[in-house]
Amino acid sequence: MAVYASRLVTLVTVLVIGAVLTACQQAPATDSAGTVPYVRTAAVQPVGAAAQGLSGIVRARIEAPLAFQVGGRIIARRVDAGQAVSAGQVLFELDPADLEQAVRAAEADAAAAETAWRTAQAEWARVRELQSRGFVSAQALERAELAVRETHSRRDAATARLTQARNARGYAQLRSPAAGVLIDVSGQPGQVVAAGQPVATLAQQGEREVEVHFPDGVPPPAQGEALLPDGQRRALRLREAAPAVDPLGRTRRARYTIADLPPTVALGSVVTTRFALPGATGAEALWQVPVGALDERGHGPRVWRLRDGKPEPVAVQVRALDDRHAIVAGALEPTDRIVALGTHLLQEGMAVRELPR
Repeated sequence: MAVYASRLVTLVTVLVIGAVLTACQQAPATDSAGTVPYVRTAAVQPVGAAAQGLSGIVRARIEAPLAFQVGGRIIARRVDAGQAVSAGQVLFELDPADLEQAVRAAEADAAAAETAWRTAQAEWARVRELQSRGFVSAQALERAELAVRETHSRRDAATARLTQARNARGYAQLRSPAAGVLIDVSGQPGQVVAAGQPVATLAQQGEREVEVHFPDGVPPPAQGEALLPDGQRRALRLREAAPAVDPLGRTRRARYTIADLPPTVALGSVVTTRFALPGATGAEALWQVPVGALDERGHGPRVWRLRDGKPEPVAVQVRALDDRHAIVAGALEPTDRIVALGTHLLQEGMAVRELPR
């Protein structure tokens, strides 16, 4: 009976395995195309113009952060952001209670030092008189003279500390160092600030400039042109350029002087700037691509060209860019189509499908 049961179990097992294998053979194959991602592509555009526009921001020549020279608690804020101020105008005030106590303590120290000095002078005069009569030694007179010099030095030190305390009391009011416009005000009543902590930023009156950020690898040109919101054009001249590339934005900051800027163009306004770029020469052609097509993952800037349903990386050099397009130099062709979005997800050799145009 046991042998019969064992044979029955073996037969059932064989039948189950056969059924599973038959089902696997008859099951339809999975459509691998369903896992192939779609990508949006764009055609590259050759650039024949020798100039490219970038966005610039109108700024003051001098933008100084303002801070108290002493620490304390703000009890009054007398200005707001965007307000025009004059030189010497009070902007903030600190609680003067501790500063007043420091002045009183310094005054007491100065008075005590003054009394000690006068006492030492009187003692020196008495000892000198006694020494002239032969009642005390010359050493006693020398000690009296040393005491006078010591108390005099202490009096000078106490006077200097009193002057510092009075100056600190005056620093309880933060005044504008020059006429201008407050472009930022961060200090608030009740806030405790440290000495040197900025509470506002002052754009001083005077020259205005245009700040432009150039892509890494593009040296700021010496001259350019600004297109104002009302359609007027103004010449730009390079005043200074950052010596290093910003590690976050991978751009270089440059400041350009601009002449005869209308007063209607407010600080912080965005203007279009144009700068001369090297034209397409030899194998280095210039192409316009969507800014989203740029990919940089530790290999330098590149774009992904679509070939036979697979993206391949093409190294490029960024010549200029704005908020929508980039001008690049690289081994591209007018018929090439590149991936316009999501390039950070691409891998060389992976299969993709192009979305309908």
